[in-house]
Amino acid sequence: MTDNKITTQWLNGYTFISTNADNQSLVMDSSTEQGGEKIGPSPMEVILMGLSACAGIDVKLILSKAKQPFNNIEVNVSAERREEVPRIYTDINLHFIISGTNLSEKQVARAIKLSAEKYCSVSHMLQATVNITHSYELKTE
Repeated sequence: MTDNKITTQWLNGYTFISTNADNQSLVMDSSTEQGGEKIGPSPMEVILMGLSACAGIDVKLILSKAKQPFNNIEVNVSAERREEVPRIYTDINLHFIISGTNLSEKQVARAIKLSAEKYCSVSHMLQATVNITHSYELKTE
């Protein structure tokens, strides 16, 4: 079992910095409506960032193993939160834009499906409370 350790330190106002065991850091802040200065993403935005990066890494790995000639992967996230507290996400869509030449649409769809159903740990953690959907488009270059 992997042991992850994160330290989060208050800087000022509503700004915090989280640092991992490798001394890599991420600054987070609250929205200006909540009193923050928005000098970094909110913790809820960081969840979406983690989800999209996790899925993107999976798709990149699967497409690489399938020898698909992609040259760019972009993941655009749209999400809805409920109005009442806690304002959790209710619906999240990951829209993949895969660019390349001679891409197999079947392989791209397979990679996204495998990420969603088998590999993406972040997605699996969220699935119990969030409706996560996936869409994609291929761009030929």
